[in-house]
Amino acid sequence: MRMNLILPKFFTLIVLAFCFGFPLQAANLPDFTVLAEDNAASVVNISTKHNSARQQLRQFNIPEFNDIPEGGPLGDLMRRFFGEHGLPMPEEGPEKRSLGSGFILSEDGYILTNYHVVDGADQIIVRMNDRREFIAEVIGKDERSDIALIKIEAQGLPAVKVGDSKDLKVGEWVLAIGSPFGFDHSVTAGIVSAKGRNLPSENYVPFIQTDVAINPGNSGGPLFNLDGEVVGINSQIYSRSGGFMGLSFAIPIEMAMDVTNQLKARGRVSRGWLGVLIQDMNTDLAESFGLDRPRGALVARVLPNSPSEKAGLQVGDVILEFNGEKIHTSSELPPLVGRSNIDEPAKVKILRNGKERVVKVNIGELPPEDAVELAGTHPPKVSENRLGMMVSELNEQMRKKYSLSSRRGVVVESVTGQAAREAGIQQGDIILSMNNVEVQDVRHFNHLVSELPTDKTVALLVHRNTGPIFLALRVPE
Repeated sequence: MRMNLILPKFFTLIVLAFCFGFPLQAANLPDFTVLAEDNAASVVNISTKHNSARQQLRQFNIPEFNDIPEGGPLGDLMRRFFGEHGLPMPEEGPEKRSLGSGFILSEDGYILTNYHVVDGADQIIVRMNDRREFIAEVIGKDERSDIALIKIEAQGLPAVKVGDSKDLKVGEWVLAIGSPFGFDHSVTAGIVSAKGRNLPSENYVPFIQTDVAINPGNSGGPLFNLDGEVVGINSQIYSRSGGFMGLSFAIPIEMAMDVTNQLKARGRVSRGWLGVLIQDMNTDLAESFGLDRPRGALVARVLPNSPSEKAGLQVGDVILEFNGEKIHTSSELPPLVGRSNIDEPAKVKILRNGKERVVKVNIGELPPEDAVELAGTHPPKVSENRLGMMVSELNEQMRKKYSLSSRRGVVVESVTGQAAREAGIQQGDIILSMNNVEVQDVRHFNHLVSELPTDKTVALLVHRNTGPIFLALRVPE
């Protein structure tokens, strides 16, 4: 009987604790009201006028801005505010307007925003939280980092507090203020999803990835931590529909401030340069180069007259460390090099032929155009080898067209076997080396193939229209 009386009381206590636990848990969630109130006046709306509608194509930095669902609320909203092609609806007359965001850096009128927000603008209009409007001038802008510094003639403006994104942790709460779709001073919140993200079009920016709702018009707006400090600049989203899908990317504030200081000082940005084309390592490539796991940046090409060539770096070297910083993935290297001091030596730890060594490279300045253009032709076919591909000679004319200087190699005419197909070999690839041995011609290539060990992974360096790349190929029996 006594036990029967105790059990109901016990379960009653559990139910009460369960019911009253929710308000206690909710009370522990962050309160963004004070943060939003304190910083709203520091965030501005930016409108730009263009004489050419074609220039507006650059205004929204979204990798995929198409395939808006027909008949849905998002599609209706997008077409209402941005037209059928994702662009701002044109006004009457030759001038067009677009919207972005920015934030005040100093009380004397310096404002930070994105390069793509103001690029090509004939006039930049800054609207404050109190509805005042100013015409801004561009102090400087940098396309590679997507940063622009503008200024308005005003004094006593409320400036943001600049923080440091290095202190951010994955899972930490962050808040954004901006003008999505032109709705001024909209506040959205979320968490840090990842740090150090490198996007295909942005090699020099280690982005902060968040799940904060960011949409067209938020570009250039600040990303705050819970202390009210700006830790990033909202720059890009990944979307298949044009709307927010949970993937937002912000430029770290310390990188933005470094760019800002250079723009203030001389109107342009200088970056360090190694002069190599690199790629990431996968498990098969790591095995072929003697690594215990995929790590480092694999050198696929050393550009002529570059700092790396002068220092003796070679194709096939694996860069493991740069000035003491370990390189886990290839995307970590460009930002480190870009922030390096020009004309100063850097210690680069590499793996070459299975042995680690340190090479000193005198860092150069990144040139305006560092891309290498490649093309392809189709020479006469030759017989197939045991790797499952048909190759032909690379003549002098093709070598010049591929910008391969004096390098030799063979051209892949077709892929017929499983080994080559699984390795990712494509028709038109130029095979330059095999296991760090430079391929001289077709006869030499077939000789190298005949001596390959069975059921081992070998590294092939190939050139294709996207650039040089190493492929791991497992030799069949």
